Parts: sequence; structure tokens; C-alpha cells
Amino acid sequence: MKNIITIVFRLTVSCLLAATVMGVCFIFTSNAKKHNEHVKEQQVMYALLGYEAGAEIPTTLAMHEVYRYIIGSSDRQSIGYLVPREHEGGFLFVNIDLNGSLLETKPVSLSEAEALEVEPRTKAVQAAVGPGHSVMFADQTIVVTNNGRRTGYLLSGKFQGFKTFVKVMLAVDPAFSIIGMEVLEHEEDPGLGAEIEQDYFKNQFKGKPFEALKAIAVVKAPIPDDYLAALNGKVGEEDIEKFREEYKDHDIYALTGATISSRAVANGVKGIVTKFAYRVNVLDEVLKEQQLAVSF
Repeated sequence: MKNIITIVFRLTVSCLLAATVMGVCFIFTSNAKKHNEHVKEQQVMYALLGYEAGAEIPTTLAMHEVYRYIIGSSDRQSIGYLVPREHEGGFLFVNIDLNGSLLETKPVSLSEAEALEVEPRTKAVQAAVGPGHSVMFADQTIVVTNNGRRTGYLLSGKFQGFKTFVKVMLAVDPAFSIIGMEVLEHEEDPGLGAEIEQDYFKNQFKGKPFEALKAIAVVKAPIPDDYLAALNGKVGEEDIEKFREEYKDHDIYALTGATISSRAVANGVKGIVTKFAYRVNVLDEVLKEQQLAVSF
């Protein structure tokens, strides 16, 4: 009996030690994974803004996180924005009804680091709206400024592809023209829909003005050889800009054998940008009318 108790005790201690080691390893590897994902995401952001690897990023460049929430109650639904304040630090919660009218504003004591974490950010928003309201995170936008002047936006979004969802990141200028697009995740078919991540497809969106984007469609035709070379970066920058100007109002050339994937991306990008343009204009109008000091 004594031997059995000893064996059980030793096994228990061994299991506890193993669990502790595994837990510590998980914590460290999880933090490292988060850090690596953050670094990779930042590299994508800067590249979309024109700062490729190795390029000097101006010290005057700043990125301001804006979080959008769907606020629900028994009698209404509204849109809540968590926006960074200009001087006081922390954030301001701005609640706007579906007609674009301000419902309320409240200061929120939340650091930028805390705002990056889902749980403390959601708790802060829930505290701002009070009991009796549901809070659902909708999306996150980054407003880009240089020397305090707004120069663009970074938008993340996903939409239905041919097989599953396609996740992208877009950079648009203050007039909502496309600066660049990156495909972050997809499960489209290799050699067909998976070509959405190739330069010759992604770069067709680059430089598209907002008016052209709102009416964008997909055409089933071969890409002209000289335009294809420009899309793949096989000509000089001056020629690339010339072709970009020439084709800026054209529709998107479909991928061979993957028209559905091509159309899904075109419609998805159009939807992300047009919806964002409407929402940010409403938000800006409220901020201006109420003279709310935000960092962007």
C-alpha cells in the first residue's frame, strides 16, 4: 500500500511539473508569436504606404487606431467609436445613431497598449455605454498622419471568396483612392484563385480613384502585355506610373480560370472602401460639429 501511495505521489508531482513547464513554454511562445505577428503586420502596413523594407520611415509619421463597435439595446442600435484624444491622452467614446446624429461622448481611461487587447478594450466600451446595452466589435481602422496632417487610412477586412473567406489589408488616401492592397489570408485554389496574391492582380487596384472603384467590374480578357509588365514591376517607375494613369479608370482583368475569385476580390475591396468612406465622413462631421479634439 505504501508503495502505491509513493508511486501515485511521484506521478502527481511529475504531472504538475510537466504542466508547469508546458504552461511557461506556452506563455513565452504565445508572447513571441504575438510579437512576430505584430512586426509582420507593421511591415505590411508600411509597405502599403510606400515604405518598403529598408526604407526610412519619417519620424513625423503617426498611426492612430480607431475601433468601431455595434451598440445594441432594447429600443435602438447605434455605432460607437473609440477614438484617441489629442491632448489629454486615452480615448474618447463617441456614440452615433444610425441617422448620423451624436448620442453621447465619454472619456475613456485606456492606454494604447491596453486598447490593443480585446478584453480590456471591450470592458472599457461596455462601461462607457452602461448596463442594458450589448457591445459587439465591428472593425479597426488606422488613420495615418504626417506632421499632423491626415495622409491616409489602413483598412482591414474580409469577404467571401470562391471557397472560404479572403482577408485583405488596404491603404487608401484621404480621397479614398487605393494606395495599395495586400492579401493576408485565403484558401483559393492553387494556380487559379490563389493568383489573387500575385502582383499582376493586386497592382491592378493600385491607383484606382474612388469614383472608378465604386463602379468597378471584372472583365474576362487577357491583360495587355505592356500593362502586365508594368504590373509585375518589370519596367521603370516612370513607365509604371504612366500605365497606372492610363488604366486607372479601367475594370479589373480576371484571373485565367478564376473569374469568381477575381470578382469576389473586386466586389470585396469596393465594399470595404465605399462603406468606410461613408462611415468616416459621418464620424468626421460629428467630430467637427461637436469640436471634439482627437489625435487625427
